[in-house]
Amino acid sequence: DRSFLAILLSAYTEDGTGDEVRPYLAFKPAVAPVICAVSPLLKNKPELIDYARIIYRNLKDEFGRVMWDDNGNIGKRYRRQDEIGTPWCIVIDFDTLTDDSVTIRDRDTGKQERIKKEEIISYIKERMN
Repeated sequence: DRSFLAILLSAYTEDGTGDEVRPYLAFKPAVAPVICAVSPLLKNKPELIDYARIIYRNLKDEFGRVMWDDNGNIGKRYRRQDEIGTPWCIVIDFDTLTDDSVTIRDRDTGKQERIKKEEIISYIKERMN
């Protein structure tokens, strides 16, 4: 119990001030309960959901600890994943359908970048160490 509490306390981080505080758990990726979350931008668009499911299954096969998240708007999804300590969120949007790239967001920096779907696994593996 104490070990778990020590891990939680050391991972707990807040960014911002006042009403704009963003709490998150800055777990090292190797010990994060969820390595990445996969989200279709909109949950009522079958073409986005189908594409996202393929990426989700590939990542689940590779890493195991992968979450599907399609509840709420994208900002709420990011915040929820930050709070549970997920290092990366992968979003499938309409551009994905035309250029086979996804948006990947880093929990610690909030930085978002576009990468090709074939590069997702290597992107995560490179940053896990």
